[in-house]
Amino acid sequence: MRVLFLCHNHPALQPGGTEVFARSLFRALRDRHGVEGLFLAAVTGAHRERRPGTLLQGIGDATDEALVWLGHLDRFNLAQPDTYGLASLAPVIEQLQPDLVHVHHLLQFGVETVDMIRRAAPKARLVFTAHDFFPLCPQEGQLLTTDGRLCPGPSLDRCQACFPGRAGADFVMRELQMRDVLGDFDRILTPSDFARGRYIAAGTPAAQVQVMRNGIAGAAPAPHRTAPDGRRDRFGFFGHVNRFKGGLVLLDASRRLSEDGVAHGVTLHGGAAYQSEKFMEGFTAGLAAAPEARHAGPYAAAELPGLMAQVDWVVVPSVWWENAPLVIQEAHQHRRPVICGDAGGMAEMVRDGVDGLHAPIGDAAGLARVMRRAIETEGLWERLAAATRPPTSIEAATLRHLELYRDILGARAA
Repeated sequence: MRVLFLCHNHPALQPGGTEVFARSLFRALRDRHGVEGLFLAAVTGAHRERRPGTLLQGIGDATDEALVWLGHLDRFNLAQPDTYGLASLAPVIEQLQPDLVHVHHLLQFGVETVDMIRRAAPKARLVFTAHDFFPLCPQEGQLLTTDGRLCPGPSLDRCQACFPGRAGADFVMRELQMRDVLGDFDRILTPSDFARGRYIAAGTPAAQVQVMRNGIAGAAPAPHRTAPDGRRDRFGFFGHVNRFKGGLVLLDASRRLSEDGVAHGVTLHGGAAYQSEKFMEGFTAGLAAAPEARHAGPYAAAELPGLMAQVDWVVVPSVWWENAPLVIQEAHQHRRPVICGDAGGMAEMVRDGVDGLHAPIGDAAGLARVMRRAIETEGLWERLAAATRPPTSIEAATLRHLELYRDILGARAA
């Protein structure tokens, strides 16, 4: 079997959850199951300079992983006007002649790439994993309004409220195009039941959409922190620091706890690259106002176990729905109870009162109350930590994907 994976970035350049899982799945298929193919990641000038004469670049020592420079995306329409760049991919795909193409994101590639693949590899089967809601939501694929409210799904009135300068026809045409593009895929996968429901509610046929959990590489759980006084009052944030991930909400919650005299510690692990000046000003001010909080900066994947060993709780204060956050899988792997939002993909992964606690999304006062409960309720941490389930392994996820691929290819042969 030959496969082509498309992802909107490479984990060596941007180690987000989608990038990490997509590349891990590709390598597991190759190394453990003899699947051949190519992992092709899009890149822009934010990570790599454009090279003269070609839009393709190598990365590391891997001969089956490559970058394609695509820097002109129309984010509203998920359209890629760089026809030269897309044309340079066609010979690569024609030579590979994949049996199956798995698209892990349309960002950077654009919807035009799907048509190009159909022409370059007409016999290939197509699979799309919806790691977020970009095909449904032009507002950065978050289903989050411009004034910070959770959005249940696209509608003409709701979308125009976020884009008042856009004509209604723009949204109608976008929806029609996205339905047409998604209809080209033999199967659409979502890592959560919540996301599947959002896509079906937006008009995607239920029979086409299947839940397929992401997996992570195995690792020994980090030891629990020694707490001689029995207090479990150390909270950790892991991931990219940006406005969607809720770092500002966590800092405000920490400030409130300090003002109430509740001893605790909050450490935010993760870089804050490519953030706006306004966000960074707010983040700096939030840190200054929260004496028990600190920002430790970026970290490498190999450092994660040691960092997890220093915290009792992992906080996922995202202000949008989320889908299947990698950080929750990592917390479960290291047997740390998770405090997260009370809706969307987060709430689906964390069982409130069983292996974690839910807090109202975007509500710093509500988060502070839950954190205080976590600190002051005797025996709560022990009970939740003991009930934490190991996450889906990358091998289990690989086997499920491989079974799906074979079913789809078998249907073609029939």
